[in-house]
Amino acid sequence: MLEQGQFWRNKSLRDHVAVVDGKIAPTIVLQNGTYLNVYTKRWVNGNIWIYDDRIVYIGDKMPANEEGTEIVDCQGQFIVPGYIEPHSHPTQLFNPEAFGWYAAKYGTTTLLNDNLRLLYLLEKTKAFSLMEKFHDLPFTMYWWGRYDSQSKLMDENKLFNTNDVISWLNHSSVVQGGELTAWPKLLQGDDRLLYWIQETKRLRKRVEGHFPGASAETLTKLKLLGASGDHEAINAEEVVRRLALGYQVAVRYSAVRPDLPSILKQLIAEEYDVFDQLTYTTDGMLPDEEEGSIDRCIKIAIEQGVPLVDAYRMATINVAKYHGLDELLGSLAPGRIAHLNILRDKNDPTPHSVIGKGKWIIRHEEEMYQEQLIDWQEFDLAEGNIKFDLTEDDLQFSIPIGVKMTSDVLLEPYPVDVDITASSIHDGTDEAFLVLLSRQGRWRVNTVLKGFTKNLGALCSSFSTTGDIILLGKQKTDMQLAFNRMKEIGGGIVLVHEGEIIYEFKLELGGAMTSGTIEHYKKKKAELNNILYDAGFQFNDPTACLMFLSSSHLPYVRVTPQGIIDVKNNTVVVPANMR
Repeated sequence: MLEQGQFWRNKSLRDHVAVVDGKIAPTIVLQNGTYLNVYTKRWVNGNIWIYDDRIVYIGDKMPANEEGTEIVDCQGQFIVPGYIEPHSHPTQLFNPEAFGWYAAKYGTTTLLNDNLRLLYLLEKTKAFSLMEKFHDLPFTMYWWGRYDSQSKLMDENKLFNTNDVISWLNHSSVVQGGELTAWPKLLQGDDRLLYWIQETKRLRKRVEGHFPGASAETLTKLKLLGASGDHEAINAEEVVRRLALGYQVAVRYSAVRPDLPSILKQLIAEEYDVFDQLTYTTDGMLPDEEEGSIDRCIKIAIEQGVPLVDAYRMATINVAKYHGLDELLGSLAPGRIAHLNILRDKNDPTPHSVIGKGKWIIRHEEEMYQEQLIDWQEFDLAEGNIKFDLTEDDLQFSIPIGVKMTSDVLLEPYPVDVDITASSIHDGTDEAFLVLLSRQGRWRVNTVLKGFTKNLGALCSSFSTTGDIILLGKQKTDMQLAFNRMKEIGGGIVLVHEGEIIYEFKLELGGAMTSGTIEHYKKKKAELNNILYDAGFQFNDPTACLMFLSSSHLPYVRVTPQGIIDVKNNTVVVPANMR
């Protein structure tokens, strides 16, 4: 099959018909199962025939030709379409291949992925080649085409110019534009951004918004300018506001915003039957203590009283129809890609067996097919190559304005009242030195971060929104050691305290992602969190702070490559220093 919006060749199509005619045997038959028909909204007893990567028949018959066919008795079991994650961030310390395997193990066999990390790490043709390599895996990967950096770069036009943006949008693996974090620029009259959005719509692709707290008037204007959907509603009122204006709404259950249970509870209580226009998203990953992916969202929906079939449709056909992919995905019907989940019980959406593109991924909870196919070095995603040294000047602090954490992701300005000219900030206070360093060593931004730690010597991270280097801590000598060790291992997160390296998480892929499994990521992240909690981190997720430190779509101030910016007024409060 030619994937990602293309279709099977004529020879394959004739073979598929020949299976129905009994001239060719199917590869797998799921017999006597109870399957969900998402179109009639009924559970039906029958048989499903699979040939290679496609469903070719569904009904009450068995094939006339069973030579070599694997026949699986599904009596008493329930079969549903593979789940779809419409808003995936597959590069949050982990890598897309590892995340795809992990999600598929829990029944999420299709991911629509953020392309921002690819933009920062790869030249365009390399990125496209990598995307095409994912076609060889037994799960399906689609991508977004970003319009903006989600920060303030020194030269944003190098990454976001009309030629490159339109090239991404035209790629067959790209199914939507966005997410649109630069919407204030759009409302302020940025016609280049409007042109990119209109080109997206001309290609009959969706435009995903990012509109936290937007009023009905703002949402109306953005709808007029081309926005199609949004995932930022945090309560039922905001969901209904978006639905009433014609938005498709993804309801979120993520590590940072686990809003799904309360939203669905409110919708049910107020008797809103709006589930055909809703989808789920984990917006990256579930809360750290939970396993799974979209299956967990379905479980929550069932627990909150969403009608059973609607709970499954929100994870399948709703997403596929919205993106115009419903002739390939989202249902159990002839012609669809053979993504199927086999359940023990209708009310338990976590499958015991998963088929992806006609191959067993999980069978009775045993991993049957997991082969690492991506050679990251082929795509120039080897260890980060940091070519500069940290100097004494890089650790000089003088500005009276710092940034104060009010949550994992929100920052506000505050007047610095500790001595920042000294070699350390004494323990017990929750202030720390903070430096954002260009990954090429061209510039730096120096300030103070309040609320991250009370006694940690130093943290150095090559993982950030923009791929630049975050260096923070109470002790400058520890900060120097942390930077040197991060550079030595080729990128990652390093913690130092009192002259000793107490933790390191090597990120082999461009200094931003581990080449390991999700299980490896979870273990390393838990270790990191525990150390930082003990060192006085006051909120929930320290890596969220690292990831969003430079994200200019969030209030109120951000530390970006241009300097410290006032988000609301779009002004640079303290400019970056050139090195």
